[in-house]
Amino acid sequence: MQGLMMDVPLTIPLIARHAEALHGAKIVASRLPDRSVRRLTYSEVLGRARRLASALKQLGVRRGDRVATFCWNHHQHVETYFAVPCIVDPFEEEIDEREAAAMCYTSGTTGRPKGVVYSHRSQLLHTLVVLQPSCLGVSESGCVMPVVPMFHANAWGAPYAATLAGANQVHAGPFLDARSLLELMTTERVTHAMGVPTIWMGILQELDRHAELYDLSSLQHMLIGGAAVPESLIRAFAERHGISITQGWGMTETSPVASVSYLTSELAASDVDTQYAYRARAGRPLPLVDVRVHDESGIRPWDDSGMAELEVRGPWVAGAYYDSPESADRFTEDGWFKTGDVASIDARGYITIRDRAKDVVKSGGEWISSVALENAIMGMPGVAEAAVVGIAHPRWDERPLALVVLREGCTSTADAVRAHLAPFFPKWWLPDGVEFVPAIPKTSVGKFQKREIRERYRDYYAQAAVSSVAALSPQRT
Repeated sequence: MQGLMMDVPLTIPLIARHAEALHGAKIVASRLPDRSVRRLTYSEVLGRARRLASALKQLGVRRGDRVATFCWNHHQHVETYFAVPCIVDPFEEEIDEREAAAMCYTSGTTGRPKGVVYSHRSQLLHTLVVLQPSCLGVSESGCVMPVVPMFHANAWGAPYAATLAGANQVHAGPFLDARSLLELMTTERVTHAMGVPTIWMGILQELDRHAELYDLSSLQHMLIGGAAVPESLIRAFAERHGISITQGWGMTETSPVASVSYLTSELAASDVDTQYAYRARAGRPLPLVDVRVHDESGIRPWDDSGMAELEVRGPWVAGAYYDSPESADRFTEDGWFKTGDVASIDARGYITIRDRAKDVVKSGGEWISSVALENAIMGMPGVAEAAVVGIAHPRWDERPLALVVLREGCTSTADAVRAHLAPFFPKWWLPDGVEFVPAIPKTSVGKFQKREIRERYRDYYAQAAVSSVAALSPQRT
């Protein structure tokens, strides 16, 4: 016997129609290239989206065609988010919920970018779940500012989630420096903001210098993801500025949010140090998302031990890449996606990302977590950013090299960095090389570009070995 419920397709037009009917007066604000802020209502934005869909149809765009965007975050990009997936009859004609709605490419930090095709169904389910309090937790009274680019990983689902909830939206346009972002957060009364750690490191430095210039009393929630969030950053925002950070984890392949580091009621009653330690983890999987860690020996227990590859499955997790048959080995025979992240899961279900599989430093037959070293270095006074990579070594296969960016006016030495790390890690984990640099290469979405770093420093230890041998050789006269 089947249920007797209506079979309503789960599609993006449902979001648009709901917002038009109930939230038409709410605002989408965008900073323009002249630094002015343009404010449109949802009724205006969605009306413009309908006209854009009509114009695209007149230009010959049809279902199944692909319309590429590579823009700053602004109201026109929000309009495109609705116009293109709903191009069939600007929002009224029924669409198969499994039809493709959008495609994002992975950022290519460790390999060739690959296309991930989202369905209407996956987008709507992801939207519904990220709205829950333990994730984004935004409501009609909120104001959402996604700093994460809309051209990558769907801006973490924020445009659809904010539109469905009826929250105001704020988009920063081309001005992503800390002062510009903080000005917008102040003037637009932002309640929810999201972005990668490097963005918030800059914001922390600006607040440490000039907190009196900004009114962040409306800010309720900062969701940070895209890379591991150092515990020192979480502590600094909370203890110096009263701002709470929630870490999220996900990938382009998971639409992208798959887990969030909210505190359970049990942990909320624990001591402060325990709470910070758990906030610095990748969190617990969202409802409908399954996770496991898997290595050659099989599926590992949830006991927080060892390091093995994290695998996920769920209704908004990719089942294949677009036009990439050579990537079929990223999916298991029993239907799980192999993330490439090395992780552990504890008995409470909290995931700890130890490293990317391609970023783990393989030294003398053992593994060293670059993420753990980075986070520890970024907790050192005077350090603004740090990236650790494995570089080929003539004796140990690879050894860690640390690139460190110091805050303005601060100084340090390689020995000081190693001394800071020594109490927390085995001696053989400590980076042989520490280079102080003005900036660390980043991708277009603000992640450390480790592939470029490895290429730039690929001969680092080989040259050091040659220099050592030369120094020990007898001098001819």
